[in-house]
Amino acid sequence: MITITNVSLNFSGTPLFKNVNLKFTPGNCYGVIGANGAGKSTFLRILSGDLEPSTGEVSIPPHMRISVLRQDHFAYEEYTVLDTIIMGNARLYEIMKEKEALYAKEDFSDEDGLAASILEGEFAELNGWEAESDAGILIQGLGLGIDVLHMQMSSLTGNEKIKVLLAQALFGKPEIILLDEPTNHLDVVAINWLEDFILDYEGTVIVVSHDRHFLDTVCTNVVDVDYGKINMFVGNYEFWYESSQLTQKILRDQNKKNEDKIKELQSFIQRFSANKSKSKQATSRKKLLDKLTVDELPVSSRRYPFVGFTIDRPIGKDALFVEGISKTVNGVKVLDKVTFQMNREDKIAFVGENEIANTTLFKILMKEIEPDEGSFKWGASTTQSYFPLDNSAFFNDSDLNLVQWLGQFTQETTETFMRGFLGRMLFSGDDVFKAVSVLSGGEKVRCMLSRMMLYGANILVLDQPTNHLDLESITALNNGLIDFKGAMLFSSHDHQFIQTIANRIIEIKKDGSIVDRACTYEEYLNLYNNH
Repeated sequence: MITITNVSLNFSGTPLFKNVNLKFTPGNCYGVIGANGAGKSTFLRILSGDLEPSTGEVSIPPHMRISVLRQDHFAYEEYTVLDTIIMGNARLYEIMKEKEALYAKEDFSDEDGLAASILEGEFAELNGWEAESDAGILIQGLGLGIDVLHMQMSSLTGNEKIKVLLAQALFGKPEIILLDEPTNHLDVVAINWLEDFILDYEGTVIVVSHDRHFLDTVCTNVVDVDYGKINMFVGNYEFWYESSQLTQKILRDQNKKNEDKIKELQSFIQRFSANKSKSKQATSRKKLLDKLTVDELPVSSRRYPFVGFTIDRPIGKDALFVEGISKTVNGVKVLDKVTFQMNREDKIAFVGENEIANTTLFKILMKEIEPDEGSFKWGASTTQSYFPLDNSAFFNDSDLNLVQWLGQFTQETTETFMRGFLGRMLFSGDDVFKAVSVLSGGEKVRCMLSRMMLYGANILVLDQPTNHLDLESITALNNGLIDFKGAMLFSSHDHQFIQTIANRIIEIKKDGSIVDRACTYEEYLNLYNNH
């Protein structure tokens, strides 16, 4: 159990959050949510002991081992993968090194023998003899081969290092696991394996994530960083989101009778209690929800941007023809005779392990690069708007402020119009006069989406549009694209995003060929898992 008592944190005299009192208990998974900059990762650093709070204390029983997903991908370059994973249990790794040093001594004494005997006993208690096989199970679950265990960390790719550090955090059955964005750069198979690991885990998991499907699957509770406070609510992210929206709606309607409010919220709780996901924790979650009272439902100060795409004219008979496109990038053939036809009602999600293939195809279709062979043709009545994976070229002119930047993409350049438009994208007051060169990654994405909304295009091409966005912006973009009346080609790591938008899935395989299915994402995954 973790007990947090009167914890506050100040940065330069400004409180990030204050008077936090919470308890985290075994058998539960807690999803930490909040807007960018609210203090989610900082809160995890306080729990791990890496950061001292300004006031209060974090109490963890001394026998409980806490494990943390490390973010420095280059911290273990000189170690093997096996050593790096075992370092997740610092005491076990320390014993292994002490044993090695003792047995390497040429003048091995009786005292050394006694010390080695004590170490061997503790080594066995910590399941040291199973350490390599346990590490192998973790690394294979995350999609790497067993042969990687004896490779140097310096020889791995960035994504492979991320998986090793995740295996390190999960190694050795710690009582408490802290995970900051664990699904970043994981493929579907690895995410599913991680979900099952957490669902079977008997300790305490505290996780920060922007992946709504992941939070919905694993979380029994939501820890909301908002209003300068940190509050805990029962249920997964979807329950938190829907109940907070409902509570906000009712609070805005001051004329509604209190009894009606209670009746509506109680009906909502009852409906949610009866509608569970695949989670193995559903039974305990239902018990918690059954005990929930109306007063315990969340109220949020979160602001959601407005994302809505209108089309200037509908798509005619033809949308897009792609015929035999091939392309080699850095000596690797990423597209091999790709052929498909897009219909006017299609919202196609491009998936697959090779993300470079998706980006390369989108660049070809938007005429940024030429294919090695093959051709494509857009329908005569189509207009396209493009969200590239790398948007840095759009923000090179450091002299422009937000109003001037957006003015490049519209004929309606009055300050009233521009400020109103930017305000809906959460740029208010003097924010609109900020230089575009100092914008954060999430702010640049909101700018790019604003630019696209001004075009009125009837086909959208979006390459990983949820990168850098917080949960509120992801939700707003998701809803805007569900309502979009045109056609769409897009890629994303977000399970719920793909599931709720796409009506067709095209997988680009490692050899550059494609598998094309008219189905939802979950139907595609079921077919994928059955093969």
